[in-house]
Amino acid sequence: MKKSFWLMIVLLLSLMVALAACGGNNEEGTENGGNDVNNEVNNNNDDANNNNNDNDAEDSDGEPQSGGSITAAMYSAPDHQFNPLFYSSAYDANILDIAFESLVKQDENLEFIPGLAHDWEFNDEFTELTYQLEEDVTWHDGEPMTAHDVVFTYTAIADPDYVAAGGVRTNYASTLAGYEEYVSGDADTLEGVEALDDYTVKFTFAEPNIKALADTSFFIVAEHILGDIPVAEMAEHSSAYNAEEVIGTGPFNLTEYQEGEQYILQAYEDYWQGTPYLDSVVWQVVDQAIMTGMLQNDEIHLLNRPGGVPAADREDVEAMDNVEILELQDLGYQYMAFKHNHGPNDSLTDKDSWVPNEKVQDVALRQAIAHAINREGFVDGLMYGAGQVMHATFPEASWAYNEDAPIKYDYNEDRANEILDEAGYEWDGDFRTNPDGEEFTLNLDYPTGNEIRERTAPIIQENLQAVGIQVNLNSPREASAHFDRIEENDTDMDLYLAGWSLASGDPDPSGYFLSTAAYNYPRYDDETFDQLMLEAITAPDAFDQEYREEKYNEWSEYMSEQLPVIPLYSQNVIYAHNANLQGITFKTHQILDDSHLWYLEQ
Repeated sequence: MKKSFWLMIVLLLSLMVALAACGGNNEEGTENGGNDVNNEVNNNNDDANNNNNDNDAEDSDGEPQSGGSITAAMYSAPDHQFNPLFYSSAYDANILDIAFESLVKQDENLEFIPGLAHDWEFNDEFTELTYQLEEDVTWHDGEPMTAHDVVFTYTAIADPDYVAAGGVRTNYASTLAGYEEYVSGDADTLEGVEALDDYTVKFTFAEPNIKALADTSFFIVAEHILGDIPVAEMAEHSSAYNAEEVIGTGPFNLTEYQEGEQYILQAYEDYWQGTPYLDSVVWQVVDQAIMTGMLQNDEIHLLNRPGGVPAADREDVEAMDNVEILELQDLGYQYMAFKHNHGPNDSLTDKDSWVPNEKVQDVALRQAIAHAINREGFVDGLMYGAGQVMHATFPEASWAYNEDAPIKYDYNEDRANEILDEAGYEWDGDFRTNPDGEEFTLNLDYPTGNEIRERTAPIIQENLQAVGIQVNLNSPREASAHFDRIEENDTDMDLYLAGWSLASGDPDPSGYFLSTAAYNYPRYDDETFDQLMLEAITAPDAFDQEYREEKYNEWSEYMSEQLPVIPLYSQNVIYAHNANLQGITFKTHQILDDSHLWYLEQ
């Protein structure tokens, strides 16, 4: 593979992650070991790769065997947004991850490795990245995948109507040359991505890009399927939810589903890396309360995240002879956000239309709330110790993590009361008034589906009311409806619970915290906050990882002082799979890669 000296430096400095032995689970986002485990899996996969294109291998012990179907479980239904350009739920991602692919992916050490592209090269200035694509890749309908599909994908993300239509992946295109001109409508083409021929595509960046591989690692979609659909209409078009129109290049394709119950993906026989061993993968939506029994009865073959095995059931599942488990640290976390500004649904990045939510503007109030919430109790009581209290938004698995960088808010009612008293929140009967002497209530929203998070909501209400802050706990909604409400920026919402599955390619948080980011659901706007994030990814200084670490330390300290959101906890992910299901590669960020190598041992 062609890599210049500087590319090697960047990979070493910017993309390496210190792996740890335990972790967490979350929902949004696009999208989470120990070295001994990974080495063992690698050895197994070497055997599988040797037989990848020989699915007629004999049915002998240790050899992959063809045929059969598995049932994988998740606790909440997808949003039924199966156009990768517009999905936002990890439940949809469970389906998309085995139906679609990207130019590059990551290995167990989070280093980038070939995907749909087999080779790549940077120019000396790190402003151009040229990929050579695999030439035998076809879409599920048999059409060839080419560089023109790559151009179409990134041009759609940069489209002027993308954000208004519900798209939140602008960070994948915003660093490209000509992005501002194209998204504003001043240019007819996007300068930053170009098909040099059918199997060569060049990305050009406005500035030297230290995370160019991560920025070009998004799912590729089919131009011949979506090309005639205006971007403004794509999210609602039948191609986003009709199984027969969900066309990817992955090893499995969605063929049918019963909404909210099960989703059936059949093996794509002409998959470019060889016909998958399994005939099908069925994702089934199950209640956490019955999951253990289904594992015991061989009704579930794979339990992925979000969720995994509840910590309370870990010992029971570990004792099952027919089930194997693995506990890993996640790259995500759960949090409680403040809605700093309200505004219309299409104003995600139109700050002129934002209206400040005066109830949560006081930093002292937010700091008092952080002290009032018993996060340690969540980890020790609800998670049986299988997790960590989060004081900043970088989990321990990230090289940007620094235990000493953030300000830590221990559970301390006395300190919370002291801060509130000093800030002028005076008691008036059972609850406090605001500094203007007016009654005020904070409305807290939360979703169903994640049992531990559901149980934290009334505890947070109780914790805050114990220090005099009146909290109205709104009735929970299904996850898809909850996040729709967040995106719509309902003016009745002051606080909400959610989770982030952080990008594994780079710790850069600007995709969801920058004031102009489509994922800035709290509508937080702070110049210093933005500046520190941008400095951490601006060349040439940012090619030095020590410099980036310093900037992220500064950002973590400032973030924990201002508290636009309160990180709550990272819950360890406990994966489970039937002992007969073989060929899985467990990675820090996910386990769904290489699903064409999965097989059932007879």
